[in-house]
Amino acid sequence: MAVAGTPAAADPPAPSHHPGPRPTPGGVETGAGIRLLDAPVNRREDSRAHRYIVDHVAPGTTIKRRIVVENKAEIRRPVAVYPAAAEVGPDEFVFAPGRTPNELTSWISVERTEVPLDPDEEETLWVTIDVPREASAGERYGVVWAEVSGTGQQMIRNVGRAGIRIYLSVGPGGEPPSAFEVGPLVGGRDADGRATVTAEVRNTGQRALDLTGELALADGPGGLSAGPVRTETVTLGLGGTATVRIPLDGRLPDGPWSATLALASGWTKRTVSGTVTFSGKAVAASAGRDPDRTTAVLAGGLVVSALVLASFLGLVHRRRNRLTPPLRAR
Repeated sequence: MAVAGTPAAADPPAPSHHPGPRPTPGGVETGAGIRLLDAPVNRREDSRAHRYIVDHVAPGTTIKRRIVVENKAEIRRPVAVYPAAAEVGPDEFVFAPGRTPNELTSWISVERTEVPLDPDEEETLWVTIDVPREASAGERYGVVWAEVSGTGQQMIRNVGRAGIRIYLSVGPGGEPPSAFEVGPLVGGRDADGRATVTAEVRNTGQRALDLTGELALADGPGGLSAGPVRTETVTLGLGGTATVRIPLDGRLPDGPWSATLALASGWTKRTVSGTVTFSGKAVAASAGRDPDRTTAVLAGGLVVSALVLASFLGLVHRRRNRLTPPLRAR
């Protein structure tokens, strides 16, 4: 088998998303941490490859990545490390339950499947993916999990785990293109009066996407500006669409505002600009997600300080005073 190019250390390694440790009935926390230590040299500028195992390889290729696992429990525990299945729906990354296998997991081996660790102790391990020569073309998904379990006083088993996603494209030649389209920006207010900006996003490429970005507002009433606000991550499957909904601060004036939304999935980037107003029209809230999943509908927060708003109101008051003619005695 051919071996993929030597990976370079990701700098800095980003921590994985996970639900975090949960207290057991006996008060002892269980939890595990995991992060990716390597990214391929040819993906140095791809931010996704510093968080997840993202690659495109030919059949018959072997790739290796280093991971770091950590015991976040309060006592010494064995940390189990294993691959499991996953899939990408139209607008989310879906984890299969437990250790459910799929074709990709049958190609994956971990240097050690269990590592006893003291509290906050870490261990570096190799993950190897051997792609068979007869593998068909297409993108496959999975997760490498680190898991710690414990039993409370009432013999209730608690499991804390964290994972690194895998997006592996297999096929001859170059990597399939990644692309997406962003619709017009629309402003409004939700039922609680919070200002919102929404946009429709559609995956038009041939690979799944993890979209993150920033929203900035400028040229508001009195010359106000706000942001940029960092958005959370939303995953789009092949041909998938999602409504990007960004909730802002309810104290923002209606506008108009000049809005700019920049979104990216790795090195694939798009920027859309437009004029928005927060006229009080309600915007439907997005459906909630299972808290055990690492993605959510794109959301963000934006706070304009009371000092800025006070300055704006003061400016309006001074302008009105200048426009009102003084009273003269007759």
